[in-house]
Amino acid sequence: MFSEFNKISDLIQEKICKLKNEIDIYYQGKIISIIDGIIKISGLSKISLNELVEFPNNIGYGLVFDLNEYSINVLPLCSYKNIKVGMIVKSTNKVLSIPVGYNMLNRIVNVFGLPIDSKGNIDNDDLYPIEFKSPKIIDRRFINRPLCTGYKAIDSMIPIGLGQRELIIGDRKTGKTSLAIDIIINQRHLNIKCIYVSIGQKISSVNNIVEKLKYYGALSYTCVVVSTASDNAIFQYIAPYSGCSIGEYFRNIGEDVLIIYDDLSKHANSYRQISLLLRRFPGREAYPSDIFYLHSRLLERSAYVNYNFIKKYNYKYKKNNLSGSLTALPIVETYEGDISSFIPTNIISITDGQIYLESNLFNAGIKPAINPGISVSRIGSSAQTKIMKELSGSLRNLLSQYYEILKFSQFSTELDTNTSNQLIYGKKLVEILKQNQYKTLSLFKQSLIFFSFKYGYLEDIDINKILYFENKLFFYIKDKFYFLKRKINTYGEWNNKIINQFKRIIEKFKKENF
Repeated sequence: MFSEFNKISDLIQEKICKLKNEIDIYYQGKIISIIDGIIKISGLSKISLNELVEFPNNIGYGLVFDLNEYSINVLPLCSYKNIKVGMIVKSTNKVLSIPVGYNMLNRIVNVFGLPIDSKGNIDNDDLYPIEFKSPKIIDRRFINRPLCTGYKAIDSMIPIGLGQRELIIGDRKTGKTSLAIDIIINQRHLNIKCIYVSIGQKISSVNNIVEKLKYYGALSYTCVVVSTASDNAIFQYIAPYSGCSIGEYFRNIGEDVLIIYDDLSKHANSYRQISLLLRRFPGREAYPSDIFYLHSRLLERSAYVNYNFIKKYNYKYKKNNLSGSLTALPIVETYEGDISSFIPTNIISITDGQIYLESNLFNAGIKPAINPGISVSRIGSSAQTKIMKELSGSLRNLLSQYYEILKFSQFSTELDTNTSNQLIYGKKLVEILKQNQYKTLSLFKQSLIFFSFKYGYLEDIDINKILYFENKLFFYIKDKFYFLKRKINTYGEWNNKIINQFKRIIEKFKKENF
């Protein structure tokens, strides 16, 4: 008798549990106004910021962006032409999330992670919220691994480490995007996943970037997140957070990731537009008071995390890596070289250094147009390989001395021998640091040319023939010295044996060609 009673009791309990799971619990609210694309809703008292609300008749969703005492303001994530005052809106108890996974690579997606490249649907591995807490200090590792950009001027004087946040800043048309795209292309043999986030750019510009990535085989390990100039301010605001979530998935399973935000000036402008429509009080340059927090909570998500952080995540593609990193290269546009304006100074204070591209240098034919006086990396030589640290340690000081002497030499007609030699030495260094677009160099090639400069093998080479010497040297070593290349490119070693090998290579090359 008791056994039958227990069976009936268990059956009733099972039915109750199923019934609870089938109940859809949500809260309802009513649209009271629609002004300038901002939807005001009353009645949703139990709702949180950044939560999704659902409009009736399968119209779409909205993002809760503002909480007031008696109402909330919602940004529509769909066309609001069919949304009317008086409609009943219900909560979803969900935050805005984006699909993530390995299938996102080699694809072009919008800010919701949906494909826009006509290659079909994407099978995602997981869903990630676009707003995610940054790793704690205890979860971070010391940045000591280099991100090889392929640019001599950056890898030698402004080294970037994996997990760092390095700002690329400069006026319009100074090569900021070109520099970022080249850095992505240089990762093709380094097993680094890349995310390129386009914010408010023209569709034609995005198409050109995608074609270049395809041409150089870089799209296979890159995901392009697109929010064009024709998109509304809401989509441009969401774009960098969506791209960051895609990058965080790879970081959290032990991969190294590089993300480019192009650019955060347009992102700040879109947020200012939304804030003004929400009637928030404007501050300096009409930006809202929380504009600093807008970018700090984004860029702080970039980090070099340890194994304790990674093992919290149990994914299908989890690897036994000891660490993962997310390196951010945000781009900011200045006007007439003014880096003291509001948005540039904000982001400079958040990041770990900046690469400043100067229009005067660009117009003078010095490319990349990096100003070594203002450009800096706060990680410094701790993110450099041993060989690069040894060969490039004095380059920044030499370049600074050259520019200082160059200024004073304009006021003097006669220069002493020592000053003249310093000017020639500096001009040769400037020539060495010149580099054309899509011509990134491996660590071995960079080390070889810096070795030639440091050990005096360029003293008898005319300034106008420096680049010719470099090109001939690289052609000479093209299919030779395989084991030496591998040793340097992989480990960045530096010892007396490598010094002697370099000397033999350059001396034999000069004997045969010069």
